[in-house]
Amino acid sequence: MDRLVIAAGLVAIIVVVALLLRRTAPEPPTQKAWSVPAQLDREDFPDHSEEWLVVVFSSATCATCASVLDKAAVLASGAVGVAEAEYVAQRALHDRYRIDAVPTVVVADGEGVVRASFVGPVTATDLWATVAELREPGVLDGVDCDHGVVEPGGQDAGPAERS
Repeated sequence: MDRLVIAAGLVAIIVVVALLLRRTAPEPPTQKAWSVPAQLDREDFPDHSEEWLVVVFSSATCATCASVLDKAAVLASGAVGVAEAEYVAQRALHDRYRIDAVPTVVVADGEGVVRASFVGPVTATDLWATVAELREPGVLDGVDCDHGVVEPGGQDAGPAERS
């Protein structure tokens, strides 16, 4: 009987210690997932007649946004439209598409389906290569990078989607 009392006492002590440790364990860091639209209404943007549309969601107070917009502007052509949605000037678009970080770059096809996206700074190489691969699939064969391309069905091709 004494052994049973000792065992019960040890179990009680272990439970109390476990509860105390559980309480004092720090919470894991919060992991934010930035929102990127899956579809755009092409009529929301001034350059909506081209086969491809690159939209840079930006803010006048964002130092990186101007650089990203400059990189995107180079892509403007008869086949690629480039539009900026600056937060203060076009807040309704940021709200509509639930943009919660700038710069956010989305590349949409002729039907407005977002085929690639980048949140944060993006290199010219990655942005230009992404648009090249989307316009002409296979042009980057042999290159070990998904360049932000979103697979059909909305699945990320890999971690390069958001830099």
